[in-house]
Amino acid sequence: MKKKTISAARPRRAGAAALVASETADNASMFDPVERAPAYIKVSSAIEHKILSRALREGDVLPAELELAQQFRVHRSTVREALRQLENAGLVARPPGAKRMIVSRPEAAKVASGMRHALVLHEVSFVDVWEAMMVIEPEVAALAAMRRNQADLVALTQTSEAFRDSPEGDPTSVNIVALFFEQLGAASRNQVLVLAKQSLAQCLAPSLARMIDTVPQARARITDAQRRIINAVRDKNADEARKWMSKHVRDFKRGYEVAGISPDTPISV
Repeated sequence: MKKKTISAARPRRAGAAALVASETADNASMFDPVERAPAYIKVSSAIEHKILSRALREGDVLPAELELAQQFRVHRSTVREALRQLENAGLVARPPGAKRMIVSRPEAAKVASGMRHALVLHEVSFVDVWEAMMVIEPEVAALAAMRRNQADLVALTQTSEAFRDSPEGDPTSVNIVALFFEQLGAASRNQVLVLAKQSLAQCLAPSLARMIDTVPQARARITDAQRRIINAVRDKNADEARKWMSKHVRDFKRGYEVAGISPDTPISV
């Protein structure tokens, strides 16, 4: 009886094995093989972790390429490629004439440029950017009024005068307008707002260039708004600075409508 039981069980096990094998074959194409990261990416990630965890701080000098290669047990060319990646990200830099890299911070312009590219690729529209500016810029102006110093006032005044004196059709006019917003951000003493708002100003630049010299009185209205914002910042009047910045940003939307630029137009580089 025992022999019959064992003999009868064997076909069932074989059938189960065949079923498992069949299911494994069917599911084999669900996932791609895991790719091992190149060595330079692992080296780059290890150094990046040290920087972001503040074990390495801005200005710290990194070991020489050969020493890094010995520590990581990789080729020197691998270290060189890893450092190139970190340099492109703004996390390390090589001072003029120096042989070794130092830890650095990404510049605000570099961060803003990356954010702007992301917004363009996500097909963000002008009205999306404008709504964000309506939330951020008035509060930045209010903070600037409370925290500004004399140097901030001088910089804002000089920039506003440069825009006022720029000839019609001058392609640098848009850069001057963007600089005014940037300087207000610096006066707010809030790095988060500085980084957030700079990409928005860059996003508006191409279409703003079309609007400035297309809409009658656009230049005059921008100049007047800048003057009133500067006066409020000078007087440390946060409410007045907030009010005039709100009016200034609303004017941008009206100007775009007069210029025939649809609010739903995707931003461009």
